[in-house]
Amino acid sequence: MVIGPDPTDHYARVYSERADDYEVMTSREDYEGNVVGTLDRIRKADGLDVVDLGAGTGRLACLLASRARSVTAFDLAAPMLRVARDRLKADGVHNWCAAVSDHRAIPLPDASADLVVSGWSLVYTVVWYQETWQNELNRALWEIERVLRPGGTAVIFETMGTGHEVPTPPADLLPYFAYLEDVGFASEWFRTDFRFTTQDEARSLTSFFFGEEMASRTIGTGPVILPECTGVWWRTF
Repeated sequence: MVIGPDPTDHYARVYSERADDYEVMTSREDYEGNVVGTLDRIRKADGLDVVDLGAGTGRLACLLASRARSVTAFDLAAPMLRVARDRLKADGVHNWCAAVSDHRAIPLPDASADLVVSGWSLVYTVVWYQETWQNELNRALWEIERVLRPGGTAVIFETMGTGHEVPTPPADLLPYFAYLEDVGFASEWFRTDFRFTTQDEARSLTSFFFGEEMASRTIGTGPVILPECTGVWWRTF
């Protein structure tokens, strides 16, 4: 049996109670389109069977569905997947499915995907299971390897610091990042800055997730930019 997160955890509550707000916030993120550009350099999704783990409100799934052969989106939070489904339907694509699932028990056959992406999500096998995180992470990595076809690629995106112009990763994630590299993942970082129209919009769209202080880290005199650094780890199996 897979055990879920503590329902009182801040992020678990956001994902279960504020999925629509989360979607609005992330719609302002990565305004320069660096996520898809980075992914294309690692492994283009064109014509591939893609699995999106921790799909959330469909950020990666929506970017990839029009190009992939198929997209299967999984997330633990049903409210987040509701938003993802609505977005995919609105995009008019039909090559997708979405289901509630845990990274450590992916409900797919062996060797059924060419590309597995996980955006800002695999990290929860670490932060929600601090005493057993290596075991939980390994279970997820084994599942990723299992569902990939030979030559398939896993791509993991994680935060390297919101409100920072250079990588400033949370100290408690450094062992996780090092572990990924120890098991063969290459890595780099890039910017995924938020762009808001006003300081008030920046505050209203970020405070529920990052806290009240985050909006004070914005820069610029025109559109308000909240800098953000993102890391990407990838490995071909």
